[in-house]
Amino acid sequence: MATSGARGPALAEDPPEVLPLRAAGRDVAEYVWNPQVALGNSPRPYLHPVRTLAGLVVTEAGPDSHRHQFGISIAAPDIDGSNFWGGRTFVADHGPAWLDNHGSQRHQRWLHHTSGGLAHTLRWVSGDQRDLLHETRSLACRPLSDTAWTLSTRSRLTNVTERPLTIRSPAALGRPGAGYGGFFWRGPAITGTIAILSPLGNGVASVHGRTAAWTAVTCAGGEDGDWTVLFAPADEGTARDRWFVRARDYLGVGSSLTWESPLTLAPGESIERHIAAVIADGAVSAATAAELAATARSAR
Repeated sequence: MATSGARGPALAEDPPEVLPLRAAGRDVAEYVWNPQVALGNSPRPYLHPVRTLAGLVVTEAGPDSHRHQFGISIAAPDIDGSNFWGGRTFVADHGPAWLDNHGSQRHQRWLHHTSGGLAHTLRWVSGDQRDLLHETRSLACRPLSDTAWTLSTRSRLTNVTERPLTIRSPAALGRPGAGYGGFFWRGPAITGTIAILSPLGNGVASVHGRTAAWTAVTCAGGEDGDWTVLFAPADEGTARDRWFVRARDYLGVGSSLTWESPLTLAPGESIERHIAAVIADGAVSAATAAELAATARSAR
C-alpha cells in the first residue's frame, strides 16, 4: 500500500491472514481478514475464536450444520440478488435453493491495526464480479472488568453503484421470523443450561424480532465453564434494528438491517451500524447484564 512519507509502525507491512486481538494483556480473539473458504459460503472476514478473559471459546466457525456461519461477522442474505450470507438462497414462493449468486467481501486496505483493534476498508463484490458496496469497518477490544471485556464493531456501508441497491432478509420474501442479515454471532455448541436475557424478559420469544437495549446469552454448567455474551446497539440507527435470536438447534444472535420490509440504498448513500458486545466469564443475572450493557455503551 503506497503512502506519502514514512509509515507508522502499525502499517509497516501487511499483517498475517489471521490478526490476533488482545484485551487486559490476554489473547481474546482472532480476526480472519483474508478467509480461505468456499465461494458457496460467501467468503468474508470474521472473528473466531473469540474467548473470555479466562480463555473459554464463545464462537463457532463452519459447523457441519451451517458451514456458512463464521464466529462474529457481518453478512447479508440478499443484496441486489447476491447472497453475502452463504449457503442456500431463500426464493419467494419456492423456499431455500442453491443458486450461483454468492458474493464475497474482500479486504481493500488497512487504516490501522494494533493488538487492541483495527480498521480497514472492504469491497462487497457480487457473484458476477461487480462492486456493490464499499465498507469501512473497525473493531476495538477493551477490558471492562476483571472478568469481562468489550468488543466494539463499527461498520459503514456505501452503495457504489449508479442505481438503488435493495437489501432483503428471507422474512421480506415470505419466510416467517427469518429477519436475519447484518451483524451476526454464531455461538459454540450447546452444552449446559442456556438462557436468553433482555430487558423485555427471558427466552427467545421475548426478544426475537423486536428492538431492545440489549440481549444476552448465558451458559451455566457448560463443559468448559460458565460464560455470558451480551450485545447492545451503540448508536441510534442500530437501536432501531430488530434482534434475530436462535437457541433451539444452535446459538445465534444478530442485529438485523431489515426484517419484513426491504432496505434500499440510493447511489452514494451510506448506512452506519455500531454494536457493543460484552464477553464475560460466568453466567450473569439479568440485572448484571443490564449494568454490563450500560458500561459497554459508555466505554465505546
